[in-house]
Amino acid sequence: MTTFSSARLAVVPPDSREVTLVPGFTATVKLAASETGGISIVEHTFDPGVLIPPHRHTREDEISCVIFGEVGFRSDGREVSLGAGGYIVKPRGELHSMWNAGSEPARMIEIISPAGFEKYFIELAEATAAAGGRPDPSVVAPIAERFGLSFDFTEVPDLVARHNLRSPRS
Repeated sequence: MTTFSSARLAVVPPDSREVTLVPGFTATVKLAASETGGISIVEHTFDPGVLIPPHRHTREDEISCVIFGEVGFRSDGREVSLGAGGYIVKPRGELHSMWNAGSEPARMIEIISPAGFEKYFIELAEATAAAGGRPDPSVVAPIAERFGLSFDFTEVPDLVARHNLRSPRS
């Protein structure tokens, strides 16, 4: 059994920590390592057509739960589209991507273990704001590297074409 010995009472009002990562995709850090001692919880919103490019985590596992709309997932070549109430486990080491698979905005909750990766979203949001809304890949790469995250854009053209998505590089 996992215990969170450094967990403390935390109250987080809705959308109080929301940041825009790239146009049409936000992150709201609901609970951070400093509050739980072991996991972090981040809520994401996706506008229609938004694709989060294939990426690989080396340090953490993620569990995603769709709470509104429809989100598509691809992990190591397997694809699924989930509506509200659907869950998916994305183990560390697997190349995975996500996108809004519907015509309405979508929202999902992500549980990240171990905690700490939520800091990536904060740093990425700061870089996005400093670059006027879309950070330069040369700025994103060192941030991602510090968090054990790597991107692979080879699947992007196929995903964009088959699911009518916006390329993350456009």
